[in-house]
Amino acid sequence: MDDTMLRMMQLAAKGYYCSQIIVQLALDARGEENPALVRAMAGPAFGCGGGHASCGALTGGCCLLAMYGAKGSDEETESERLMLMLNLLSEWFEQQVGSCYGGIVCETITGEDGPAAARQRCGSIVADTYAKAMEILVAHGFDPYDAS
Repeated sequence: MDDTMLRMMQLAAKGYYCSQIIVQLALDARGEENPALVRAMAGPAFGCGGGHASCGALTGGCCLLAMYGAKGSDEETESERLMLMLNLLSEWFEQQVGSCYGGIVCETITGEDGPAAARQRCGSIVADTYAKAMEILVAHGFDPYDAS
């Protein structure tokens, strides 16, 4: 078990959701703390709460990519690579997860158990999505450990 998986398990045991875990891992890599962002990332969890929207691991991964490529202030400009990176992650997710579970909607993935299934069924999805998002960042010239 690597450090990332151990940290994921710690966060899950403390009650953080899939989308929160992915962004917290990115913040950890950057050496940053941002409790407001982590709180906000609970919004996409469990398909935006009702299970009827996209998996929180996917939306969390997209938010991770946006932490690096999106505009965050008037002085910044959005990276021309952002939409490509988001598309790459979404396509990968549809192929990897959607093909296994019949879709990318939370309730499709978790089944009848809903959020109760998340701890067991979704751990590898969260880990794989985080790893893929980090891979995409690096492939497009971003240093995931750079907070600037």
